[in-house]
Amino acid sequence: MSVIGKTADSAPTGAREYLTFRLDQEEYGIDILKVQEIRGYEPPTRIANAPEFIKGVTNLRGTIVPIVDMRLKFNCAQADYNSFTVVIILNLRNRVVGIVVDSVSDVMELTPESIRSAPDIESAIDNSCILGLGSVGERMLILLDIEKLMSSVDMGLVTAAE
Repeated sequence: MSVIGKTADSAPTGAREYLTFRLDQEEYGIDILKVQEIRGYEPPTRIANAPEFIKGVTNLRGTIVPIVDMRLKFNCAQADYNSFTVVIILNLRNRVVGIVVDSVSDVMELTPESIRSAPDIESAIDNSCILGLGSVGERMLILLDIEKLMSSVDMGLVTAAE
């Protein structure tokens, strides 16, 4: 006999999955539903007069994709390109954007109870782009509203919702 609305193997109500990645010493998480694919880093084609954190564009199966180096955007001490460096291809409001990160860790499921609000502090990231801090065991994730971050005025990559 089963209980209506719950099965033994159902996910906790409101749980969401986040793709986790590293930038310098910090670990971040973004909604897995925004991720289209993960690719190895290849130097993109530079664009004149673009902000330093926009590395250029790349051709992804006929789609021109702007590539944002999140390490430069978040003022990380250094941005080395090595075998772990990857580009996360995002699909945000029907716009495809790539972000360069140091490495991708894994996909984590977080319940609303495991997410705390972020403290109000000055940082390289607009606080409105931080959904909160997720904790799993000893790990602390900075959960980003990647759509809001990419549509911020200084990025200008994704238009606000109509």
